[in-house]
Amino acid sequence: MRSGGMPAGSSRVLRLDPFALPVQFAANDPAADERIRHVELHRERVVLRRAVRGMLMALNMPISAFTGVAIRMIPREGASDAAIAVILEHQDPSLAVPLHVATETDEVMAQWHAWGNVLGLPLLVTAADGELCEPFVRLGRLRVERPRPRRRRRTALKFRRPSISMRRAPGKITAVTPVHRGEREIIARN
Repeated sequence: MRSGGMPAGSSRVLRLDPFALPVQFAANDPAADERIRHVELHRERVVLRRAVRGMLMALNMPISAFTGVAIRMIPREGASDAAIAVILEHQDPSLAVPLHVATETDEVMAQWHAWGNVLGLPLLVTAADGELCEPFVRLGRLRVERPRPRRRRRTALKFRRPSISMRRAPGKITAVTPVHRGEREIIARN
């Protein structure tokens, strides 16, 4: 029995919404009968259904079994243009799941980051030697970046003191500072 979800994808490009999970779609699978497999993608698991030599099989894998979300170039084949794909990568290449395939590069980076955030997996790129690597330094699940300068306007003390005192230097009383004592008024009148 299949769980609820929306069918997605088309014949030329594949555009799945990472914020509308669970989703069901069909993907190409050269090892399967009829060269197609059905994929159910949830936030915590992936179910791959395919038939190989007449035997039906369903693989139910947790998202943690995948290595990350990668960007790959798909070379030109025949009359079709070259494309860029966002793929949910697995150690076994036959279990990789395409998430977004497009011929234009406009929204590929945004989709790559969105899928990585939604699934909680690292972002991967293909290195010069063909291996997958992370383009960002990470410490566990935390991405490490250069520290940014502190913004003073969002501090906890912002509403306790006026901001004018941050801009002006405080005055200092010295021996030559004039002190007016015994006068009735300090203000001038015209």
